[in-house]
Amino acid sequence: MHKSIRRVVTGHDTAGRARVVDDRAVEPITSELMPGCAAYRLWGRDERPTFPDDGSPRSAEAYYPPPDGSRFMVNTIAPGELVPSPDLDQAAALNELEKLMPGAMAAMEPGSAGTHTTDSIDYVLVISGEITLELDDGEQRLLREGDVVVQNGTRHAWRNHGTEPCMIVGVAIGADRTPPDRVPD
Repeated sequence: MHKSIRRVVTGHDTAGRARVVDDRAVEPITSELMPGCAAYRLWGRDERPTFPDDGSPRSAEAYYPPPDGSRFMVNTIAPGELVPSPDLDQAAALNELEKLMPGAMAAMEPGSAGTHTTDSIDYVLVISGEITLELDDGEQRLLREGDVVVQNGTRHAWRNHGTEPCMIVGVAIGADRTPPDRVPD
């Protein structure tokens, strides 16, 4: 159903020259908890980069980045309400999803499907379909192919009220969060 995405990674050789160090397909992460959806973990690191480097993968265990970390991902969001099969073993599906996307479900608010907050600034581009960005108090923005969002660590959810799957590309850069009483005006 979901195709792989080709990822080409560059790095530097010992003389500092650019070279391709990896060229492979990245398979989608899917779950019966979110029928029709897919997530691609394309790249990430938990520290600020320093160059030159050899382009090898760095530590990026958690799905969302820590401060100074980053993540590069593509997500396909199915249209309509994401309702798992009634006979799904939800505990087993959650355990499997935690292995594939460590910490992602912990960021989700109980009782508010898909609503989450991450300590990151996210640059998001809609590459196909349409999606509604939902914020606090029900504020919504419909986004279509070519639209971008700069998500500044806010509470949000993605809702596909259309008829076709929506594909978004995102880069998340880890940030620090301060208490709300210290937010500048």
